[in-house]
Amino acid sequence: MITKKFKEYNCTEPSVVTVGTFDGIHLGHQDIINKLQEISKTKILKSIVLSFLPHPKIVLQNSSDIMLINSLDEKVNTLKKYNIDYFVIKDFDIAFSRLTALEFVRDILVNKLNAKHIIVGYDHHFGRNRDASIIQLKEFGDVYEFDVTELSPRKLNNVSISSTKIRELLLIGNIELANKYLNDYFMLTGIVVKGMGRGKNLGFPTANIRIVDDNKLIPKNGVYIVASKIDSKTYYGMMNIGNNPTFKDKKKSIEIHFFDLNYSIYDKRITIKIIKRIRDEKQFKTPELLINQLKKDRKISLEFTYKNKIEIE
Repeated sequence: MITKKFKEYNCTEPSVVTVGTFDGIHLGHQDIINKLQEISKTKILKSIVLSFLPHPKIVLQNSSDIMLINSLDEKVNTLKKYNIDYFVIKDFDIAFSRLTALEFVRDILVNKLNAKHIIVGYDHHFGRNRDASIIQLKEFGDVYEFDVTELSPRKLNNVSISSTKIRELLLIGNIELANKYLNDYFMLTGIVVKGMGRGKNLGFPTANIRIVDDNKLIPKNGVYIVASKIDSKTYYGMMNIGNNPTFKDKKKSIEIHFFDLNYSIYDKRITIKIIKRIRDEKQFKTPELLINQLKKDRKISLEFTYKNKIEIE
């Protein structure tokens, strides 16, 4: 897969294109991408995923509070698994948002990307104020000679999967259902930084993670089973997200106690895959009670990863 900024994209070969923010790249998105690949092969077209940066809601709502399932790097790494030809990133700003549906189709999809087939989800809208739908897209297809495929929503237990639903699940701590919708483990990417050293003093040294993307969604406070590939080896551990109420810390932190990791990883950029939520964050009356709970958490985590033979990419 070749990642290009829109203005740098210069391939003139005919293409099949899908358009969207693709936050989370969940099962519904995966259906679209698989269809993209299928049509790319049968029609001999270059496969293109066109996405936007920043997320349109950040610009249109003038808000930095929008929470994203994926950072850009996480999205790129996930898309690499699908062997698409190009991941094209269009800067999203107010001027771009004001393009009419005609201008978007003609100037972006047809003239720039040379689209001969366009694939969209069932609820796709585009153009200024998102006032155009699949009906208008098919009409443009007749004019500019491209085909249109609309995919039905992907459902799990009669629930339509969406990025919004996944965000809601993460915020209430339902990591396991979120992972099912994602068909992968939800991930956090960050830099390992020095903490207060408190975990080491308790017998549970931790890696403190500073999240790279300010708009990245952080799941509900609590303790989770996690895994990370560090220097090509998979390490398992338990992660606490919260404010350390036992010690009355006020600043939110993300701390991971890795099992069997015996060397320093300060300043490393790592990606954490979150497997299962164990419990809520609790306040303990003494450090000794906290240590006892951490021992229980470690036992639960080790037994779970061993029994389920967890594998991560």
